[in-house]
Amino acid sequence: MARRRTTLLALTGLAAGLVVAGGPAAAATEEPVPEKVPLAVGTGGAVSSVDPDATRVGLEVLAAGGNAADAAVATAAALGVTEPYSAGVGGGGFFVYYDAATGEVSTIDGRETAPLAMGVDAFLAEDGTPLPFQEAVQSGLSVGTPGTPLTWARALERFGTLPMSEVLQGGIALADAGFVVDETFRQQTADNEARFRRFPATAELFLPGGQLPEVGTVLRNPDLAGTYRLLASEGVDPFYTGEVAEDVVATVQDPPEAPGAGEVRPGLLEAVDLALYDAPSREPTRIDYRGLEVYGMAPPSSGGSTVGEALNVLERFPLGELPEVPALHTYLEASALAFADRNRYVGDPAHTPVPLEDLLSDGFAAERACAVDPARAAAEPVPAGDPDGEYGPCPAEGAATPAGGAEGPSTTHLTVADVEGNVVGYTLTIEQTGGSGITVPGRGFLLNNELTDFTFAPADPTVPEPNLPAPGKRPRSSMAPTIVLADGAPVLALGSPGGATIITTVLQTLVNRVDRGLDLGEAIAAPRASQRNSATADAEPAFLALYGEQLGALGHVFTETAEIGAATGIEFLPGGLLLAAAEPERRGGGSAGVVSPLPDGAAGVPDLAPDLGDQG
Repeated sequence: MARRRTTLLALTGLAAGLVVAGGPAAAATEEPVPEKVPLAVGTGGAVSSVDPDATRVGLEVLAAGGNAADAAVATAAALGVTEPYSAGVGGGGFFVYYDAATGEVSTIDGRETAPLAMGVDAFLAEDGTPLPFQEAVQSGLSVGTPGTPLTWARALERFGTLPMSEVLQGGIALADAGFVVDETFRQQTADNEARFRRFPATAELFLPGGQLPEVGTVLRNPDLAGTYRLLASEGVDPFYTGEVAEDVVATVQDPPEAPGAGEVRPGLLEAVDLALYDAPSREPTRIDYRGLEVYGMAPPSSGGSTVGEALNVLERFPLGELPEVPALHTYLEASALAFADRNRYVGDPAHTPVPLEDLLSDGFAAERACAVDPARAAAEPVPAGDPDGEYGPCPAEGAATPAGGAEGPSTTHLTVADVEGNVVGYTLTIEQTGGSGITVPGRGFLLNNELTDFTFAPADPTVPEPNLPAPGKRPRSSMAPTIVLADGAPVLALGSPGGATIITTVLQTLVNRVDRGLDLGEAIAAPRASQRNSATADAEPAFLALYGEQLGALGHVFTETAEIGAATGIEFLPGGLLLAAAEPERRGGGSAGVVSPLPDGAAGVPDLAPDLGDQG
């Protein structure tokens, strides 16, 4: 690929007017909180993320001539400033890329790895019982080898047109100048205040003056700006074999604790783990759904396999012809089945055999669809299927598998498309909101708690467990960056944060858009429910108000939860237009933008929901 050099000096003035003197403490004066626009239509490229500053950084890269990969890395770096509790260089993620020149979809696996010193009993107490979850989270033991910096480097090397020295300028400017604290950031800080106070570097950064940051104040992170400058000037070597690596290892092995904070378990990460880390390319998952080609992330993510299997099951039912309640019933049942198989079979393929081809086969989907009763919900948890390559009449039921993982507001997702038709879906995370709670002193970023995604101990010792800890192993993930093509051309890209509910958020949004005919903005905003092979499904209040009684009559049992996921997406509309969409309300709302918006009052308002797929 010919590399195009573009000067991005404009990015250094990105946050002009927000500069405040001093250290990381918030400014005393109030600034207006940037407006979040959840829907944008136009040309020239598009970016959708949870944050307006990050979206703006990505759009400026596109406007200056960068491509989708360049803008995605720039947006991610900005999110490391404004969404530091969800993502950053102390974490990892999965990068999915559509190349318009070749028509190929590629992926980068930036998932964190377990230290080489980590054994199967790493999360067991001295008496052999699993550690309390929060004790494990708030420890060095939970920290996996970060994959985000190398993901950025690989993405720019393979797909980008700009060097990291230019792409990181927006993030550097934003970290130096600061961002305006909104209500969501303040609330997330409040929710994590107790554990942030356990670690002095974290408290100094995110509790300026010892207090919660006020809405409208400006929070700066000069330490992170310095880390970004180092990456911009020297690449990722300092992070994996140099001075940053030394600081990360020292922090993990001996987490700096506040006086009286109580003992924090040390971690197992060593210099060799960082030096040996790789962010490999992997073949994406692919299934065909109603004439569309749906690409996702392969294991160790369970996103592509579980979304793909559920869609294969759903394709056996005419969802577009069904009323809302039967269609939603079928969606919930298909999700439970796919999660049963996810929990039983999916893990790091370098450590456990994953029958991915069979999990995504039409024969297996037809066999699993036998378990969907249109008139009655199954008694969850349902049994896993047998993806053995031999499929026929509906099989007898086996033993039930454990329920899916917990949900949460953790992680973030960004979606980017450029003027040439290249597309990125990138989900990145430090695991729980706030990660481990441990900030690397002097470096300005939180460390992940990704290793708590491992199964601490098997639920049933007689059943193989694919997600136990092991040296160098990548814990199973639910991240599901997804790109949809039609006849080889991009139609739609989307993803979401939310722990295990990422999978159901992406799945339900696809069903809303493809089968129910909602436009992308409506599909994202629609009320959600998440069935992850549990005795009860999670559901938002608006979902329960609309459908709870009727679905309850079919046997569904729900647990109310305030919100599920926080999706972003981009759709290619007829006439060369792009539609960028984000959440209007969840997680404080998202921010969608295009390089050249349609002017107000433009003639010929586009159809935002053209038919997708073949419902025939």
